[in-house]
Amino acid sequence: MTNKISQDEINAILWKACDTFRGTVDPSEYKNYILVMLFVKYISDVWHDKLDQFTVEFGVERAERKMQWKAPFQVPEGCSFQEIYDRRDLLTWDGEDATDTSPLISLGERINMALDKLEQASGEKLRGVFRNIDFNSEANLGRTDTRNERLRNLLNDFNDPRLDMRPSRIGSLDVIGNAYEYLIGKFAAGAGKKAGEFYTPPEVSTLLARLADPQPGDRICDPTCGSGSLLIRCAEQVGSKDFSLYGQESNGSTWALAKMNLYLHDMSGEIKWADTLKNPQLVEGDQLMRFDVVVANPPFSLDKWGAEGAAADQYQRFHRGVPPKSKGDYAFITHMLETIVPAAGRAAVIVPHGVLFRGSSEGKIRQKLIEENLLDAVIGLPSNLFYGTGIPAAILVFKKNRATQEVLFIEASREFEAGTNQNTLLPANLDKIFETYQTRALVDKYSALATLEDIAKNDFNLNIPRYVDTYEEEARIDLVGTQREISRLEDQLKSLDSQVKMTLEELGLV
Repeated sequence: MTNKISQDEINAILWKACDTFRGTVDPSEYKNYILVMLFVKYISDVWHDKLDQFTVEFGVERAERKMQWKAPFQVPEGCSFQEIYDRRDLLTWDGEDATDTSPLISLGERINMALDKLEQASGEKLRGVFRNIDFNSEANLGRTDTRNERLRNLLNDFNDPRLDMRPSRIGSLDVIGNAYEYLIGKFAAGAGKKAGEFYTPPEVSTLLARLADPQPGDRICDPTCGSGSLLIRCAEQVGSKDFSLYGQESNGSTWALAKMNLYLHDMSGEIKWADTLKNPQLVEGDQLMRFDVVVANPPFSLDKWGAEGAAADQYQRFHRGVPPKSKGDYAFITHMLETIVPAAGRAAVIVPHGVLFRGSSEGKIRQKLIEENLLDAVIGLPSNLFYGTGIPAAILVFKKNRATQEVLFIEASREFEAGTNQNTLLPANLDKIFETYQTRALVDKYSALATLEDIAKNDFNLNIPRYVDTYEEEARIDLVGTQREISRLEDQLKSLDSQVKMTLEELGLV
């Protein structure tokens, strides 16, 4: 089959594959099975495509040798998607029909074994990527018979001939990367509160990337990278391949999604699996690694983030003060600021509104950040924008070595497209925010500039209405006209009442 496939068509096929699990397995769990299978199908198709190309050019023997060092991933015998699919009804790994003495191996076990071999064969590229996914999980996929049936259905869906993802057929890698992102977005929509752990809405990621302004040659980091979408948006914003990506993620299965997401977008990066606050892994020697751009959508008001060990932090990240143990927002912010380069580092972070005005230790940290002239802008966003929470949020933009001592405030919370379950920022909304930020324009009831002295007079409170006047004068009420309307309605009511009485008398009911 050589016909091209459209983005919408491939998306529809992949979303239909979710019917295998939909209604019986939570989306936050079954997303891993779908996305891993998509990844395995893709690297298998790439492998066979490259092997066919080399075989035509060099013959079978030389082609196999070239594959060992030219292929992006190594696919051992028995581990390609097609081989797994062809053996879906067999009970033994060696491909022979089972006998009374044969060891019974379920389909889930067979897939797990193939994934393990894929990891080992590809070395560092895939090390640990499949570690947190178990295709033989009774808890997630049911008992053996049910589990085998579900996995066979999944393999059948992915064996759709239209889902041939060989580069020679589909052309641009963007199709696969976009399909992966499409699925992550769909899973987030159905995953409730858990969605925020792995996904930032694409329009918000795009806005954050534009505000951070990554340039060719920059080192870009997301210390709470989730599935990697925000890193990818920043990389795309650069406009070339001249960038380096770094990330850290505490959830193992989400870390794996980020690794696969980068590969499917033809990007590479150093993505670490560990808790950023308790165990930062992006280090150089005994120092934190420094980046030109740091962006993040960290968990809002994280409880038990590690406050008990913060005062003795070996990297001295919390020298401005230790945030409260029940709210880790400023812990993430201070970590980010300690990792941007001193010359012209930029950081953009999404925060709940409480970060703008809460007092106590948070107020003291906020005051120091402002006095150090690190805060560049405060941007209010609409409510119900993020998966898993309906509360409004804001973006804080920080810069080292700012040329001004004024902070820009943008009140963008009232401009959005309302949705049934979630609100959305339209391209026009994004453009207005970015252009206002870039030009630092004063727009009536939308933006304002405040000096550090202005903010100090407000006790370093960053609540946006203190700086952007959004007051709308209410329309004056016409008291005389209103009284006339009331009198008219009263006369009309008397007339109706009289007619009802007459009707009841005629019917002999009174």
